[in-house]
Amino acid sequence: MIAAVVLAAGLARRMGRQKLLLQLQGKAVVRWSVEHLLGHVEDVVVVTGPDDTAIREALGDLAVRFAVNPRPQDGQGTSIAAGVAALKPWTTAALIALGDQPRMPGAVVPALLGAFRRSGKAIVAPVYRGVQGTPVLFSSEVFGELRTLKGDAGARAVVKENPERVETVAFDLAMPPDVDTPEDYAKLHVQ
Repeated sequence: MIAAVVLAAGLARRMGRQKLLLQLQGKAVVRWSVEHLLGHVEDVVVVTGPDDTAIREALGDLAVRFAVNPRPQDGQGTSIAAGVAALKPWTTAALIALGDQPRMPGAVVPALLGAFRRSGKAIVAPVYRGVQGTPVLFSSEVFGELRTLKGDAGARAVVKENPERVETVAFDLAMPPDVDTPEDYAKLHVQ
């Protein structure tokens, strides 16, 4: 089974308010991010912080599960660890995705899944015009490393540690924007 872990526990310090609940064409930013994954994976785990009522409501009618990161202030690594720990034991791989990337191109997730099946590599990462980005697919053989992550670097160190186990998929696309600042949010409305 292939799953997705959607990181939605961030504190949105640069935005100054809960960015994942901001509306984009009538839907919360986090809902766009989750909907890009549904239909491509068999299980979606959304990692939230302790005060997650509004996120749960925004996703209430979607087939997702929730995992709570009790200390999101300790960085993105702790959210990845919480999400991976919540995966079902028979999960063979998981896409780690950001909850604040509502404009993910439709071709990205299928291309990553296809590369994973073809390559047999432990990690499959997208490269957008020469820049590695997200989401990243990790096989279960890497889950132990992901469960120990801390700090704000996310899973970058796991990807960089052993290049031989990484398959990259090149996209002639700009990196999908994430929503970190009011300016980022404003730009989404003109795309």
